Amino acid sequence: MPRSIWNGVITFGMVSIPVKLYTATENHDIAFHQLHEECDTRIKYQKFCPHCERTIDNDEIEKGYEYARGEYVILEDEDFEQVPLPSKHAIDVSAFVKSEEIDPIYYEKPYYIEPDEAAIRPFTLFMKALTEKQMVGIATITLRNKERLCALRELNGTLLLDTLLYPDEIRVSDETAAPTVKVSEKELKLAEHLIELMEQDFDPSQYEDHYREALQKVIEAKLAGKEVVAEEAVAPKGKVIDLMDALRASVDNIQQKGKPSLKSAAKATKAQIDDAEERESKRKPHVVGKKETEEEHGGKRRTKKTAAHTAKTKRTGSTSRKRKASA
Repeated sequence: MPRSIWNGVITFGMVSIPVKLYTATENHDIAFHQLHEECDTRIKYQKFCPHCERTIDNDEIEKGYEYARGEYVILEDEDFEQVPLPSKHAIDVSAFVKSEEIDPIYYEKPYYIEPDEAAIRPFTLFMKALTEKQMVGIATITLRNKERLCALRELNGTLLLDTLLYPDEIRVSDETAAPTVKVSEKELKLAEHLIELMEQDFDPSQYEDHYREALQKVIEAKLAGKEVVAEEAVAPKGKVIDLMDALRASVDNIQQKGKPSLKSAAKATKAQIDDAEERESKRKPHVVGKKETEEEHGGKRRTKKTAAHTAKTKRTGSTSRKRKASA
């Protein structure tokens, strides 16, 4: 049975529910120790006081806040306990919101909550109400000497508490403008088509930590005294000239590996891409070559010259007829 990291109550309105808080995730990374290369002895870290010129134990350490350079105010454990925070022993729900209103960037770390034996009924009622209303409870909780914003939500019969970051802890600004790069309708259609081909339901069991698996094989081979042979990386099939070639190559690759349904989907959107190409070609101005332009201008000059010659001939003929009539 895991050990709870926090005990307290959930409060909303006049209702109080005694609960325990547990960590919801665990790290499976392969851990390594640092060893002295000369003798393979594990390195030991010690806390050293440069003033006393000796190592010190943890019970000799106190916490100090530097209010000026080299000047500290010392805080004892009792000082932290006396901080007037209601959230030290209570998860105080202050609002309920729709889950889609919380951008994923605000989520920090998940925990799960279990009720005390005497609080199972109000706990179940609270969780069922969240599920029926499809809402998330917004609250505060103090963990490790910090008051944290948190969200309460139901997941497959478990009440989760996700700590949330405060707005001033987010480095990405929502006022940042998107790049002003023009993309053609043809490129957009092809990119949308690629997304449609890759669309599927999210199943986390399909994904594995390939680096951890490969590293574990290296460790096992070293233990067995075998030579570690690295697998050759798969070389790309061909060079991609530009963005359109990359998109088309991606679509073709998925169609070759995909199911018949993907191939039929490709045919269904091909007409849309062709229409986009046709519309874009109509919007582009007709650009002529130098030779064609010269020929066109030359034709216009010849036409003007011929027209002038014809007009002169007509005037000459008219004058001749007048002279004959006078005679």
